[in-house]
Amino acid sequence: MKLKYIINGIVFISILLLFSFSLFDNKEEQNLELWYKSPAKQWIETLPLGNGRIGMMPDGGVNKELIVLNDITMWSGSKDTLDNVPLNSSEYLTRIRSYLLEAKNIEAQKLMAKFIKTKGLGPNYGRGNNAPFGSFQLLGNLDIKYLYSDNNSEFEQYKRSLSLNNAVARTSFVKSKINYKREYFSSMEDDIMCVHLSSDKSHAISLELHLSRPERANVSVESNALIMQGQLNDGYDGNKGIKYYTRLELKNKGGNIECTDTSIKVIAANVLDIYISSSTDMLDSNYRQTVDNRIINAKKYSYKRLKDRHIKAYQKKFNRVSLNLGPQNNTIPTDKRLLAFSEKDDPSFAALYFQYGRYLMISGTNERTIPLNLQGMWANSVQVPWNGDYHVNINLQMNYWPSEVCNLSSLNLPLIEFIKSLEASGKKTAQNFYNAKGWLAHIQTNPWQYTAPGLDVSWGATTTGGAWLCSHLWEHYLFTQDKEYLKSIYPTLVGAAEFFLSTMIEEPKHHYLVTSPSASPENSFYQNGSTTPIYICMGPSIDIQIIRDLFSNILSAANILGIEDNTTTEIKRALSKLPPIQIGAKGNIQEWLEDYEEVDPHHRHVSQLYALYPSNQISVNSTPQLAKAAKVTLNRRGDEGTGWSRAWKINFWARLHEGNRAYKLLRSLLQPTYDTNNTILKGGGTYPNLLCAHPPFQIDGNFGGTAGIAEMLVQSQDGYIELLPAIPDSWKKGDFRGLCVRGGAELSISWNNGIIDSVELKALCDNTFKIKLANNIKAFVCKGQELYAEKGIVSIKLDKGKSIKLTTVLD
Repeated sequence: MKLKYIINGIVFISILLLFSFSLFDNKEEQNLELWYKSPAKQWIETLPLGNGRIGMMPDGGVNKELIVLNDITMWSGSKDTLDNVPLNSSEYLTRIRSYLLEAKNIEAQKLMAKFIKTKGLGPNYGRGNNAPFGSFQLLGNLDIKYLYSDNNSEFEQYKRSLSLNNAVARTSFVKSKINYKREYFSSMEDDIMCVHLSSDKSHAISLELHLSRPERANVSVESNALIMQGQLNDGYDGNKGIKYYTRLELKNKGGNIECTDTSIKVIAANVLDIYISSSTDMLDSNYRQTVDNRIINAKKYSYKRLKDRHIKAYQKKFNRVSLNLGPQNNTIPTDKRLLAFSEKDDPSFAALYFQYGRYLMISGTNERTIPLNLQGMWANSVQVPWNGDYHVNINLQMNYWPSEVCNLSSLNLPLIEFIKSLEASGKKTAQNFYNAKGWLAHIQTNPWQYTAPGLDVSWGATTTGGAWLCSHLWEHYLFTQDKEYLKSIYPTLVGAAEFFLSTMIEEPKHHYLVTSPSASPENSFYQNGSTTPIYICMGPSIDIQIIRDLFSNILSAANILGIEDNTTTEIKRALSKLPPIQIGAKGNIQEWLEDYEEVDPHHRHVSQLYALYPSNQISVNSTPQLAKAAKVTLNRRGDEGTGWSRAWKINFWARLHEGNRAYKLLRSLLQPTYDTNNTILKGGGTYPNLLCAHPPFQIDGNFGGTAGIAEMLVQSQDGYIELLPAIPDSWKKGDFRGLCVRGGAELSISWNNGIIDSVELKALCDNTFKIKLANNIKAFVCKGQELYAEKGIVSIKLDKGKSIKLTTVLD
């Protein structure tokens, strides 16, 4: 019940706190749906389903349907001991550093091209499928040929859809006056994939089923079960590759089942359920028995019960957060709605896209598997672009940007364990290549813990990939405040710092400590009037910013854990000698230690602004001059770029409190990469199924876009909570529930005409939370009492599980 009072000319909004329910409990659930009027003609039109381990992408074909099957652990390759061994002598390192100290970067770069070579094949220039590095790849294809009484008849009333509310996809149409329906889901509860076929006429379901994959597959039929199994290449054509086992079984009402050696035929069924169970031996040595047991377990349940169990498990995560920016317009197909969004504003479409990112994270990974790769967990080939690996110069990190703030914290667990698993390999790389202590990772890695340099100086020389990953370890602590967890990751942080403490050198001009050799990810510069693009340098800005975070986070962790030793002393000394963030002659943040001229001013990477996001070394609140220079940098870079680059820029502008510009970048990210006939065009943006186009498909842009929307709604990186710091003018009214903030709390807000009218904060741990008063808010009120604010900050102490509900006094 809402009451308004006028006191001394001030609008006072209060809510009777006689009820224990949340301010946001009664918000009507929106129907969040992607839907289309025709079958998918190509893979990037299909809709992704997954349970965090296995998934599928059905094309919804009427006469023939292709369902691409996926398993996140389908990786070729294996550990390659030669990758940690330099091809050439490590004495090159001393000569490279000497050249750099003499500003002879071109000479250093020539030697660097030899230094980074390993005795192994490394990532094999993106062709790792048959190399030890390996490649993520599809599990296989389920081809279904439907047999109708009249195959040549036309179909009508076609709809293909995906519900984000329950993670179930559907296909429906009318053919020969019969209504056909299909449902698909990857069970979050019972860990199988399920396809349910029905119609409104008896004995109308007839079809043939085939399983296949492009290579390394043995298909057979055993006891009415269709089985596909094999072993992927370990990179040596040996017997150490990943083994997989897929089993498909049917549950039919009516009709008959006929089998050949490699296919199954269903004749005249009333209802048909297809169960697909699959696994590999990457994480489960008993994978075959596991697959069989999951099928047996699933068939115990009715289809309705199986689906209900899946939906309940999925909604435990998905329903933690809601975002309402207006009614969803579900009368327009999603591909047409995306086309329209580029021409006319539709805030509710931004809310749909936000929740799609959360859906993709819940569907793409879980707490018991490996991290999301460049394509999440979805692929349709055995050699995916860039091996579908883990790029750690932004892409893997971007995959996990929304995880904490979007209330999916536990989905960081595979990433956390993966980062810790890199240490052993990273130590060998540090010793063999740099004669250094500690550990590092360069630009690319994989489930086999590859940490050696890349194969080309233009992208393979970056040394801070592992240290950047360590920032995610710290962020997880900031959101959870779990001290036992902090103890567990502290040695990993220290190991990463030890590498830089033992390798940084003093540059001669200012006597700063800098990395050497290194590179600003994938970007180059000109030196001394030369027209030769140069990548290799000392102390690129992103390196120093990442190391400053790493050192600062270790000191903060040490303080919390009561640790003071030689390492913390050495880190304090080194931290004081790092270069500051520098502003160049053009008023921009310098990308390199020197104010070089960049080869490509519009480069997709904006690495020098790591300090703005995801770090908080640049802040409109505490470093306004640097924030001003960050704006200059972004304006020089421009708003174009690959899909993930546009997503990063959303977060930049949100951190700069420029809501309209952030929204412009969101609309740029959602630029359709197809025309009105769904013909795929070139350039970054978004495919018809709302997956991000680098191009080609990379899922990091989806997660970066979702994180950017969250940054527009709430920020907490400066030690206090900022409410609606960067909403655009067109988001005049809305509400969200369940976003998380650092310090360990969930936040819910509603606003009208751009003005906050209610706030709810729920503590996930004991803590004192600070909330900044927005510009148009004079005070927060709780139970009729104004809360004291010191310099515009309200401090609220809450015990774990307790909530506080606030209303506002407006200026």
